[in-house]
Amino acid sequence: MDSITHIALGACMGEAFAGKTLGKKAMIWGAVAQSIPDIDFISSLWMDTPSALLAHRGFTHSFLFLIIITPLFGLLAEKWHRPHNISIKKWILFFGTVIFIHIFIDAFNNYGVGWFEPFSHQRVSFNAIYVADPFFSIWPGLACIMLIRLRRWHPQRIKWVYIGLFCSGLYLLYCLFNKSRVDSDVKYILNRQHISYSRYFTTPAPLQNWLWFVVAGNDSGYYVGFRSLFDTKKEIPFQFFARNDSLLTAAKRTEGIQQLTRFSQGFYTLEKCQDTLVFNDLRFGQNMGWQHPGARFVFHYYLSYPKENALVVQRGRFEGWNVQTLRFLLKRIKGN
Repeated sequence: MDSITHIALGACMGEAFAGKTLGKKAMIWGAVAQSIPDIDFISSLWMDTPSALLAHRGFTHSFLFLIIITPLFGLLAEKWHRPHNISIKKWILFFGTVIFIHIFIDAFNNYGVGWFEPFSHQRVSFNAIYVADPFFSIWPGLACIMLIRLRRWHPQRIKWVYIGLFCSGLYLLYCLFNKSRVDSDVKYILNRQHISYSRYFTTPAPLQNWLWFVVAGNDSGYYVGFRSLFDTKKEIPFQFFARNDSLLTAAKRTEGIQQLTRFSQGFYTLEKCQDTLVFNDLRFGQNMGWQHPGARFVFHYYLSYPKENALVVQRGRFEGWNVQTLRFLLKRIKGN
């Protein structure tokens, strides 16, 4: 999830744990602990882009990191707030829970997390919720604002903690329900349209959970389309994108290419664009693909110009968006 959502969730958890004992300092501890796995962003200061892509949500989102960092936070907080009546075991349980929630919910996005680093490079991605979903974030965000405003002993504080944590949790369950419905529909449609595939995935289009991006194919290429939960027709107008592995000569199969391929989990295409070869990671969708089926993929990496890839994950995510774009998105969500 986005950083603001993590901070708000952590603040709510901190209040639930020790709000009456530590006051609003408990919210700060929760926010810091919930944010600590994202410290991996500093890797981009010295790593090249392909390496930084793998470092992000890598080791700092692993169970090993959780085991290492949790007692350190517990010992620091226990010493900082002496004298108090919170045992070291409770501190460790609190920080372990907060940090685990971070690496757990990040796995529901399409980026993937390295739960098993450094023993396995396998990334876990459930593809059930968009990385910045306002319908998920609104509850902990609103609760955090109210907890900041209300006095320490105000009786309404616990109510806002429940709103922030349980409403977002219920929405996540709702997203999993939507995911199961979409996957069931997509498998049926792929079979009905006689589309051969060895792997596929579905992931929400931006900012909501009702319109889903669909990719299915094999080493020769991928069929790409969109499916709304409100679509009545059992069909998807797919666009085919050739994988074009042949564009890579032996000389161009560098370490960076291997890292990009691993990062994409095999869902990639190559294309020649003017004077450069472009690597597309299909998992991040297309820019307004529901409006323009042949639209460019958001994640496109210029292989011939590696220095031009600083914002490669979200490059062009909202480029060209306007009121008309939002209207078209809402129209597509309503179904065909």
